[in-house]
Amino acid sequence: MSTAITHGGPGLPQERRLVTEIPGPRSRELFARRQAAVPPGVSTTLPVFVTHAGGGVVVDVDGNSLIDFGSGIAVTSVGNAAPRVVERVRRQVADFTHTCFMVTPYESYVAVCEKLNQLTPGDHEKRTFLVNSGAEAVENAVKVARHATGRQAVVVFDHGYHGRTLLTMTLTAKNMPYKQGFGPFAPEVYRLPLAYPFRWPTGPDNCAEEAAAQAIDMINKQIGAENVAAVLIEPIAGEGGFIEPARGFLPRIVEFCRANGIVFIADEVQTGFARTGHLFACEDEGIVPDIITTAKGIAGGLPLAAVTGRADLLDRVHPGGLGGTYGGNPLACEAALGVLETIEQDKLVERARHIGEIMLPRLRAIQRGNPIVGDVRGRGAMIAIELVVPGTKEPHPAAEIARKCHEQGLLVLTAGTYGNVLRFLPPLVIPDHLLEEGLSILEKALNGD
Repeated sequence: MSTAITHGGPGLPQERRLVTEIPGPRSRELFARRQAAVPPGVSTTLPVFVTHAGGGVVVDVDGNSLIDFGSGIAVTSVGNAAPRVVERVRRQVADFTHTCFMVTPYESYVAVCEKLNQLTPGDHEKRTFLVNSGAEAVENAVKVARHATGRQAVVVFDHGYHGRTLLTMTLTAKNMPYKQGFGPFAPEVYRLPLAYPFRWPTGPDNCAEEAAAQAIDMINKQIGAENVAAVLIEPIAGEGGFIEPARGFLPRIVEFCRANGIVFIADEVQTGFARTGHLFACEDEGIVPDIITTAKGIAGGLPLAAVTGRADLLDRVHPGGLGGTYGGNPLACEAALGVLETIEQDKLVERARHIGEIMLPRLRAIQRGNPIVGDVRGRGAMIAIELVVPGTKEPHPAAEIARKCHEQGLLVLTAGTYGNVLRFLPPLVIPDHLLEEGLSILEKALNGD
């Protein structure tokens, strides 16, 4: 598979094109308006204002066409204007935009839930309900686990990111910018070390076994397994730096949860919907979560998220205990159905694997020639490099490298607890030549060119 099906509306050239500096004059004018109207707490990675996007490019108000290695933080995986998504939303918006599913329901909500019950890992009976954002999905998953178990404690892991609400901000590991000054935080949340191969003290070979043993020991000694409602983890830590837990760690944690009546929640908000070369990242090690939360790539850019889990857990919550005014909005539901059709019919799971087959060898070759690249990791189209001071594992900030890429028309994102990770989330429909060109830009930026 050498090319992708590009979705961006007819006639959107799949090329990098710079006609002004980045950002250009019109974007700078709009950014001045933005600064006067929007608080600085809502940050901006690259202040170019977009007019069109699709395939592997975003086009700004100055006519620049940039290569997109961000996908709106893994949201527009099927493209920014995927035809099946656009058509479904266009039909729905002409019929009605909202009724509230809890007042007068509609079929598309049920259809999305049926699809997620079918597609998420495990062949057990499931239930799904829909909300608006990943944070809302995670918070509701914890509510369900606490209600079903009658316990309060929630276990999370270092480097994890779960959202910006009070509870999910508490669940998130990194203080700045997510938590600084926003306390006090929610109670009964306990954080354990993550099996982080690149930074595990005794090396990657011992990481899975030692980290799992340490986590289980800490739960037993410091919390008491009988008090734990849920263990919550991202199968690949997203904002924390695209950290793949050492193989074997997650199965051992799941085994412990099963033995102790603890609900295992997989936060697949960033990893879901073909991003990692599986429909869901849990599938890589055969993990079957009790509850899985999804969002981001679920609806092609419309706000939607889902909580899917064992029927015996979700059915315990009393009527009215779950829901929300906008959850499962009909436009977003139709978009989600279009996304799932696109993933299946355009074989985007396979396409994600192909993207990884292009990116990982190139990045490892760059690593061999440049000691600033300490680690290359990821799966499918969820790839990252961790930057270090050469000859050490001391973090090297990623922001300057990202800025150089931006100047040359490559949109990349930073991440990591230490701010030293460049993460790559290209749309699954990006053509190969833009992947190759983007990697060449990155290589020059890393080399100081």
